[in-house]
Amino acid sequence: MSDVTHRLSAEGADPLALAGVNDTNLQELERATGVRVALRGDQFTLAGEIGAVERAARVASTMIDLARMGNELTSDDVRRLAEEGETGTLARATDRDQRIALPGARRVIQPKTAGQREYVAGMRENDIVIGIGPAGTGKTYLAVAMGVEALARKLVRRLVLARPAVEAGERLGFLPGDLQAKVDPYLRPLYDALEDMMPPERVQKALETRTIEIAPLAYMRGRTLADAFIILDEAQNVTGGQMKMFLTRMGVNSRAVVIGDQTQIDLENREDSGLIQIERILPGIEGVSFCYLEERDVVRHRLVRDIIRAYAEDQGS
Repeated sequence: MSDVTHRLSAEGADPLALAGVNDTNLQELERATGVRVALRGDQFTLAGEIGAVERAARVASTMIDLARMGNELTSDDVRRLAEEGETGTLARATDRDQRIALPGARRVIQPKTAGQREYVAGMRENDIVIGIGPAGTGKTYLAVAMGVEALARKLVRRLVLARPAVEAGERLGFLPGDLQAKVDPYLRPLYDALEDMMPPERVQKALETRTIEIAPLAYMRGRTLADAFIILDEAQNVTGGQMKMFLTRMGVNSRAVVIGDQTQIDLENREDSGLIQIERILPGIEGVSFCYLEERDVVRHRLVRDIIRAYAEDQGS
């Protein structure tokens, strides 16, 4: 079968954002689709077998539109776009543009996969969202970004981030320092996400004024959290009683996001997990949304997806 050549106009797209450093995005498109790719000036050229070129053209068109919209594409982004093209889930650039508006953020934050887009839409539309999925799918990062956006837009007055201090094979008592020093390592991922979205001085000021609060779940008992965006991370390690306590903290004009990974339960008895219990108890309640992210939604290093798959296969054997 003879090869065909297809040309697309890339006018208005930043060449570096489109091609990537050292043309890594173009190389990934070639690897993923099996076509020859070239970018010369404003012309994006695809050459190869007609079916492959047609599939690659849809991906390239989305890449061009995203670059025109100011997105900085990576080779991992191109790989995900190509996979969506293969599965028929490739959305138009305008449909996938769900940017989370953060003043002063170092970069644009937005969902990168179909599962992440559903997750963000769920957080915009529901008062309680339960995000369940494996490591690396952006569950915590996107929830924190949505909380920071709600705070910046004055939709809420407080952002409350909670995590259980579960001892996964280690003992808190042997850690040095006072109680806060002992629990801080468990809360570090939440600090890291915040510091990636806000200037350090703003994070520090918000923590001092308690506009943003990061604390172990046990500190939530007995409180009413009104006018707040509340996030419970690592929910698979929360007991049923703790989960009920957390969910009943919600006050007027509050939203809650519960995040967990059922493959990483550190409780002695798996069935004690409050995350497993609410899957059974809460479906069907209006305003409560369950969002399941999967292996294909992993946005960390590409090996993370392979590692998750390998562990799943080993446990299933």
